[in-house]
Formats: sequence, C-alpha cells, structure tokens
Amino acid sequence: MNSVELLAPGGNLEKLKTAINYGADAVYVGGSKLNLRAFSDNFSLEELKEGIEYAHERGKKVFLTLNVFPHNEDLVGLEEYVREIYEIGIDAAIVSDPGIIEVVRQTVPELELHLSTQANNVNWKSAEFWHKNGVKRIVLARELSLKEIGEFRKRLPESCELEAFVHGAMCMSYSGRCLLSNYMTGRDSNRGACAQPCRYKYYLVEEKRPGEYFPVMEDDKGTYIMNSKDLCMIEYIPELINSGIKSFKIEGRMKSSFYVAAVVKAYREAIDSYLADSEDYKFNPKWMDYVNWVSHRHYSTGFYFPGNAKQYYENSSYIRDYDIVGVVKEYDLKAQRAIIEQRNRVFEGDIAEVLSPSGEPFSVALKDMRNEENDKIEVAPSAQMIFSISCTKPLKKEDMLIKAKEVK
Repeated sequence: MNSVELLAPGGNLEKLKTAINYGADAVYVGGSKLNLRAFSDNFSLEELKEGIEYAHERGKKVFLTLNVFPHNEDLVGLEEYVREIYEIGIDAAIVSDPGIIEVVRQTVPELELHLSTQANNVNWKSAEFWHKNGVKRIVLARELSLKEIGEFRKRLPESCELEAFVHGAMCMSYSGRCLLSNYMTGRDSNRGACAQPCRYKYYLVEEKRPGEYFPVMEDDKGTYIMNSKDLCMIEYIPELINSGIKSFKIEGRMKSSFYVAAVVKAYREAIDSYLADSEDYKFNPKWMDYVNWVSHRHYSTGFYFPGNAKQYYENSSYIRDYDIVGVVKEYDLKAQRAIIEQRNRVFEGDIAEVLSPSGEPFSVALKDMRNEENDKIEVAPSAQMIFSISCTKPLKKEDMLIKAKEVK
C-alpha cells in the first residue's frame, strides 16, 4: 500500500516540472514519434533529456508513450529512436502494439515496458500473457469495475503491476480505439490525430423523413449523444488503494499547467492522508474544490461502479469557473514584492487565490501593479508579460495565481 504511485501528464517541459513540483511520483510524456497526442507540445530529445534529469534529481520517474497503432511507414527509424530514448534515461515505454513491443525488446531489452490502455486489457489472463512476454505493468482498460480489478490483483503475480486512470477525459469508444475521426475528417485517432468528433453537435433523422428530428433531442440546439462525462475518483481513494492498483493515472497531456497543478495537488493530499492514517481517514471537501477549479466536463466515476451515468447529453462545453492569471517567478522578501508572469488578463485590485504545491490556498489582492520598467499599470493585458505586485505574505517561485471568472 505504501508504494502507490501518482502518475501525471506532462504535455511539455513546463507541465512536467509542474506535475513533479505539485506532488507527482512519475510523469508520462510524448516524444517526437509514435504517441497518441500528435497535436500536443511533444518533447524533442533535448527537452526529454532535460525533463528526465529534472525528475531524476528529485527521485521521480518519466515514462514515454509509444502507444500508436503503427502502419508500416511508422516503423521506419524506430530502432534508432528507441536506442536514443533509452540512452537518455527514460524509465519505461508505454506500448500497445506487438510490433513496437518486439522492436523494443530486440533493441533495448533492459527498457521497462508498460502496456497502454489502448491494448484494451479487460481480463486477467490477457494481462498474464503480456506479463510473461516482458511487460511489467498493465495499464487497465477504462471499462473495468473495481470488482474486476480486484480479481486481476488476486490472479496475477505481484511482479505484474496494475495502473488505472482515476481522473480526466473519457472516450466514447472502447479503450480509445475509434475510427469516427478517420471517417469524418481523415485524421487517424489511433495514430494520435483524433479530431474528437464525439464532442460535435449531432441530430438524428430518419432517412425517409428528412427534416424530422428523432425525439432524443434535448432542445433546439441538438443533443450530444456521444459526449462522455469526465472521470473523477477523488472521493474514492480508499477503494482504489485497496483494489491493488499500483499507479493512479491522471489524463490530460493536452490540458494546462493549472489543470496539472490543481488535480495533482488534490490527489497527492488525498493519497497521503489515507496512507498516513487509513483508519481515521476522512474525505476533505477542499480536494473536490481543487478539481472543480480547473476546466472540466461534468464528473462521473466512469465504469468503476456499474450503473452510474457516464454520458452527458445537454452540451459538450467545459465547466470553467477559474482561470490562471499568473505564475510567480520571484519574491523579494525585503521589498515585499512578487514578480509575476502573466497568463490571462488581470487588473489592479483583483483578488486571486494562490495555489502552491504545499499548504492551503489563500487570497491576495493584486496591489500596486507595475511593469518591468517599474511604471504603475492598471492592467496586465499581454500574454506572458512580466509585472510585479506588492504582497506582504511571501510567495514561492512557481506558485500559481488563479481567479474566479465573473458571473454574467
């Protein structure tokens, strides 16, 4: 139980560092080849090396996704790439295709392998097969219940680790294996280029009665018949830990640094609280506040508890009640001023919450705002501009300032 791992997404170098700073034990990232987030800020080898060094210096791990379903041309240069990532110290490769698994085993047999959720592993016998063939960890399909996961743990040797998603976006297709994007846009979801057509607005109509809409329509704006709720298991940490899951995985390599910070902080505190005193553990509502701050769809518990609603048909919009407005780059204790890098427009006198890797969030007023030339300003309107504020309470480097959105 003490070896539970919190695994966070690292969409780019900044997000990798944010995940580690806010409490992740490991981060999963995409490199320049063969990962399922073709449109994220994937890592170059140089960035990957820097991220690995940053993690290893802090006793953390970095896993690399090689989890597409490759066509023949995708295999060109794979051996060389696998050698490169191994040499710079990647801790494990997340794989789904037997061909890629075979290349990795032949090229760098010492590299640890994790079976991606894309392999849709839904029974313990399949997990046993992969483990016997060199896979150390099984990333379980999202379609499993807690009861089924418990059966995995009972049947498999302890050397076979189990990883499961506990938070983030869900796919309407089976373990993410979908062809809808291919048909509608020509973008291959199984090679990292999904256009997310399941989030589009649809109407159902019978072919012989054009213009007559099927009565599942919720209102005159249509119905989102394939729109999955987001997964959130923050209230069920004891059940997750006691099921035998080794690694708790947060989805979101395309999400913001604010998302990574808030969600990782929530799960880190909840996990640590349970491990410190399981008998007297109580869920703290502040952890739900953290995950509600970030942009998300309506939450559900996915397939962990059979019978719970998993779809949301009214719209495909995100719930976004807070924005990140700045990141602390420096604090001058003597002058009692914080240097801020702007992330969203913010005004003199605005009240912001400070989200820090440790401790409770607290409010600060943005007073005496000044630009880099020390001129007083009323607004910080430019992306990533540097400004300073007067702040008597010390802030730490990389603290995030977030602000509630105005209710219209």
